[in-house]
Amino acid sequence: MARQKRIKSETGIYHVMLRGINKQQVFLDVNDYMKFLGILGICKGICGFKLHAYCLMGNHIHLLIQEGNEPLDLVFKRIGDRFAYWYNLKHNRTGPIFQGRFKSIPVNDDEYYISVLRYIHQNPIKAGLVKNCADYDYSSYNAYFVTAPLVDTDFTLSLMSIDEFKRIHGEICEDRHMDISEDNDIRLTEEEALQIFKEQTHCNKPESFQMYPKDMQAAYISVLRKKSLSIRQICRMTGASKRFVSSCQ
Repeated sequence: MARQKRIKSETGIYHVMLRGINKQQVFLDVNDYMKFLGILGICKGICGFKLHAYCLMGNHIHLLIQEGNEPLDLVFKRIGDRFAYWYNLKHNRTGPIFQGRFKSIPVNDDEYYISVLRYIHQNPIKAGLVKNCADYDYSSYNAYFVTAPLVDTDFTLSLMSIDEFKRIHGEICEDRHMDISEDNDIRLTEEEALQIFKEQTHCNKPESFQMYPKDMQAAYISVLRKKSLSIRQICRMTGASKRFVSSCQ
């Protein structure tokens, strides 16, 4: 089956996630974190994207990024190639660092943008690494309080004051976004999953999906599984049985 096109963002802003290949740890020491951030800055200068937020976790990365002169596919090829070259030399290994293609969800309105921004910064808290966003060294939270060329803070601060930014980050957000679950599988919220379902199948409800022939249903379900929708989400949105969904690889 041909590779599916990504869902385009109306604003050019995306929540992007990369995870380590074979669910492995990516960042093994401080130099690994700092090198990735350095490469991110170099590629930002080349590609012209805006970086509204980031968080580097041990085995995955969250970015709130806005396309610039080049499409995200080329941006992340540049980043991945540069980082892999350096990383493989350092750690005496070969091959890619990240698992397949990056995952991306469009961010099309201000409310969702703020929710994703806070969610990204609160990742280390929810992982039990720190108690406050400011205590984590490898996220963009502190860039909102000091000059940091890597992070573009203007858009966020046009939506809220710095005091409001600090306040909302002090409240643990229960919103769920694209994430790594306990078994390191990517997990999508219902909103994200529904958006992908509509875009890929051109359906708004299970009854419409059930009008498709079985072979077409199977093809669409296979795509949805590759897009990281859970079996339960697919069953609910398509009206297909768990057995049928599980058989569509």
